[in-house]
Amino acid sequence: MNVFDVAGRAMSAQMVRLNATASNLANARTDYSSKDEAFRSMKPVFRSVVDGNLATVDVERVVKTDAEPQKRYDPSNPIADKEGFVWEAAVDETAELIDMLETARNYQNNVQVLQTAKSLILATIRNQ
Repeated sequence: MNVFDVAGRAMSAQMVRLNATASNLANARTDYSSKDEAFRSMKPVFRSVVDGNLATVDVERVVKTDAEPQKRYDPSNPIADKEGFVWEAAVDETAELIDMLETARNYQNNVQVLQTAKSLILATIRNQ
């Protein structure tokens, strides 16, 4: 494993995280007719990968959170149950937006690592 592998794997993991966040946000504010079918946020589970002196990360799996959907009274909603309730997706939009910003920053940091490594290699080649 080299610096390009490390940064590439980390970028790939951040893309999975960003896609999960985008999916969570896309499903926010969606109503469901039952608690069981209501959407729950998804989060990737990362696993450290060590090879010699280098370490990076892989996505082990993507899991649903334990967040509970909220029951809301909305008798005019066509999917409301007989008592007039619907279930909202269990997504904290504020937390998801913060997660999206953090993910984008982490991804950008890895892009910077790749650019720096590339610049150092090119400078080494030019000086020989």
